[in-house]
Amino acid sequence: MSQILEKNQEAPFFRASNQDNQRIYLSDYKDEKIVVLYFYPKDDTPGCTIEANDFTAMADEFAAQDAVVIGVSKDDCESHRAFISKYALNVQLLADTSGELCDSYGVWQEVEKDGVKKWKIVRSTFIIGKDGKLIEAMYGVNHEGHAQAVLDILKGLNA
Repeated sequence: MSQILEKNQEAPFFRASNQDNQRIYLSDYKDEKIVVLYFYPKDDTPGCTIEANDFTAMADEFAAQDAVVIGVSKDDCESHRAFISKYALNVQLLADTSGELCDSYGVWQEVEKDGVKKWKIVRSTFIIGKDGKLIEAMYGVNHEGHAQAVLDILKGLNA
């Protein structure tokens, strides 16, 4: 069972390929940007599409808060490229095909629905400060209005 992270903890290091098969490291952003790392279950599904579209629509506002938005799922780079292309998304998507990143952030969890247990990515978002520490660790978030809620947290930090 992966551990649940809490704010003020050091964010787990990550290295993964984005939609263009470029390696992205958490350390790429150290002292430079706040990282909004959001985990979602699957490319091109209704809730995930709403969430990605909302983050895209607010991309300029996130940039104004000195933040970069990065999505993560277990889909591969090709799936991410198709998802980005279909909806003209303006977020990077990391391919965590091994599940290592999901495990290190504690989002790969066993859930029960209608008496059936299965493992899945629990929709979660982590705000990582420029110092590499977690400003927020939010598990089991709802896609509706989530991008705005995250943006409001960032604006609160800079107020």
